[in-house]
Amino acid sequence: MQKPGQNIDFALKETSPKIGAGAVTGDKLSCTYDLVEQMHYLYVRVVKAKELPGKDVTGSCDPYVEVKLGNYRGMTKHFEKKSNPEWRQVFAFSKERIQASILEVIVKDKDVMLDDFIGGIMFDLNEIPKRVPPDSPLAPQWYRLEDRHGRKVKGELMLAVWMGTQADEAFSDAWHSDAATVGPEGVTNIRSKVYLSPKLWYVRVNVIEAQDLIPHDKTKFPEVYVKAMLGNQTLRTRISQNRTLNPMWNEDLMFVVAEPFEEPLILAVENRVAPNNDETLGRCGIPLQSVQRRLDHRPLHSRWFNLEKHIMVDGEKKEIKFASRIHLRIFLEGGYHVLDESTHYSSDLRPTAKQLWKPSIGLLEVGIISAHGLMPMKTKDGKGTTDAYCVAKYGQKWIRTRTIVDSLMPKWNEQYTWEVFDTCTVITFGAFDNGHIPGGSGKDMRIGKVRIRLSTLESDRIYTHSYPLLVFHPSGIKKTGEIQLAVRFTCLSVINMLHMYSQPLLPKMHYIHPLSVLQLDSLRHQAMNIVSARLNRAEPPLRKEVVEYMLDVDSHMWSMRRSKANFFRIMNVLSGLVAVTKWFDQICNWRNPITTILIHVLFIILVLYPELILPTVFLYLFLIGIWNFRWRPRHPPHMDTRLSHADAVHPDELDEEFDTFPTSRSPEIVRMRYDRLRSIGGRVQTVIGDLATQGERFLSLLSWRDPRATTLFLFFCLIAAVVLYVTPFQVVALLTGIYVLRHPRFRHKLPSVPLNLFRRLPARSDSLI
Repeated sequence: MQKPGQNIDFALKETSPKIGAGAVTGDKLSCTYDLVEQMHYLYVRVVKAKELPGKDVTGSCDPYVEVKLGNYRGMTKHFEKKSNPEWRQVFAFSKERIQASILEVIVKDKDVMLDDFIGGIMFDLNEIPKRVPPDSPLAPQWYRLEDRHGRKVKGELMLAVWMGTQADEAFSDAWHSDAATVGPEGVTNIRSKVYLSPKLWYVRVNVIEAQDLIPHDKTKFPEVYVKAMLGNQTLRTRISQNRTLNPMWNEDLMFVVAEPFEEPLILAVENRVAPNNDETLGRCGIPLQSVQRRLDHRPLHSRWFNLEKHIMVDGEKKEIKFASRIHLRIFLEGGYHVLDESTHYSSDLRPTAKQLWKPSIGLLEVGIISAHGLMPMKTKDGKGTTDAYCVAKYGQKWIRTRTIVDSLMPKWNEQYTWEVFDTCTVITFGAFDNGHIPGGSGKDMRIGKVRIRLSTLESDRIYTHSYPLLVFHPSGIKKTGEIQLAVRFTCLSVINMLHMYSQPLLPKMHYIHPLSVLQLDSLRHQAMNIVSARLNRAEPPLRKEVVEYMLDVDSHMWSMRRSKANFFRIMNVLSGLVAVTKWFDQICNWRNPITTILIHVLFIILVLYPELILPTVFLYLFLIGIWNFRWRPRHPPHMDTRLSHADAVHPDELDEEFDTFPTSRSPEIVRMRYDRLRSIGGRVQTVIGDLATQGERFLSLLSWRDPRATTLFLFFCLIAAVVLYVTPFQVVALLTGIYVLRHPRFRHKLPSVPLNLFRRLPARSDSLI
């Protein structure tokens, strides 16, 4: 799977993990959790206790439960002065790390100096029952407490103990022995969670006009504009062209907003009194809950809104209502898809309004198995370590695996499922180091990212690969480890999936009322900020740095490396055309006489029987496609360091890519980079100018910019028309083809007459200043 010229460390590797439960006879788990390796856990559910004896001088009891298995100890919270406490906590001990044969569950009384022993229960691990979903959960039982000598004492404890796997519903909320070093306050930051992006809408505000404005200075013509504010988004119209007290704009302003709508839309009509001095003529607040929702392109009714104005009375703001009003058409756009991620890597293309969604076409199942060879991201007790977790984003659903504490080879073995509505979408995985547990830096560090395009996956095939985690650093590209995934796309309706390829990529509104590129960029930036802020407010939060990395927040920044990569991508696309041109030139120059003669025969047949041209073309395309089937890709595409020009990038270009915006470098370095950018821009400008010149020469054939050239071309057109009217088309095509394919001894090295005429045609470059 290594591409030519690519470092083998950066290549995709096919793996054969022991996924599913096929090795265990009769295990029901194989039908629900079959994309990950089974991990076995000892679960202890501590429910409650009753009639606990008092151990304090006052006769009260501050109980808690300690669950002890070998060197691992898990503790519940303690209650103050309560003899019948309820904990309802679950403890999970990884079977791989169990080094004891006895499980101890001990009830203790919290004390200032030394906790008192109340009683306990002991279990032999060999006698603990197994539970396999979808079996019902094991019912907890009451157990009499015993003292250290096995004698029954006062008090009972309700609990359940069983052996299970990570498919157990108790798994996600359990205290894990893998994270025994994390205190109770850090446990919430290491558990696996599922998050949902907020539902995003576009808000379109069509500002039509205002009436009866009252400026402070009535002797001057007002320069009025409307400023709209929604949360931290602010937009403004142009200054009205008719400078009266009844200005008109008829201008659209677009915002991004998320449900539930927490903030109103504030509109302020302002008058430009002087530079940097604007006077507010009135304002109004519109709650978005009352705004109409539009699902298609049909216009909705406009409304007049009264404007309010603040005045100062005894140092306090007071609102007064007066006759000024503003005419608006405002609605929530449900027919657009609100882009919150890069268009090239979008994981969802559905419109906002749920009633416009089409049925799902498949299921995407992902097993996040493990990672290995991770680089130490921090130092604990003098040694390098990593507390790794994985995030996956597809559609509106984000998942975060649990954090495996202090391990460079973490095993997650967690499985997740998404509905698929369009195969031309991308699922993104990111690996991070948890910086929010004791000893962390307070920021989650990037380990690497993986993208998989669903359209490259075959239906019902399980892809098990180890993906290199690559991160770009100021020192260059670095491999920070590998992540092992199992991916399966299941098609629910082949007809719906194939029909989808005939549909537009985005919802219809994007084509009926398209948004400009600048508008889309601005709206996408706002959407990313909203998603990042909402997920950062979840509990536990999905941190801002994680969301921004997953959504490619810095993908629009200038990079010399990316510019080179895109240039060579274009050249690679054109290389096929260049190869065909070279092959045809070899045919014309008789480099291989047998091939040239066969081309002559094929050409004569097609000219004499023109009805065979299209069938022959499509037959050749079919045969080429069938021939290429043998070399079809058998694995999902992955980050290509060669394609990205990441393996041989100049240090100064790296430094420029990681520079802040605005720049933080010295004036000398900025001047050097600016000069380099000017030279590159000059070359791009020349190429674009050359393309424009060729197009203008074509247009000048009939525009009489060069009267003699146009006269010659018109005479040629007249003669060609007469000749083609009286001459059968087959004869003309045959003579033209034989002339083009003529032997080199009948060729001249000088350019042809039509090419000479074309190169002499004028272009508008003469008029450039």
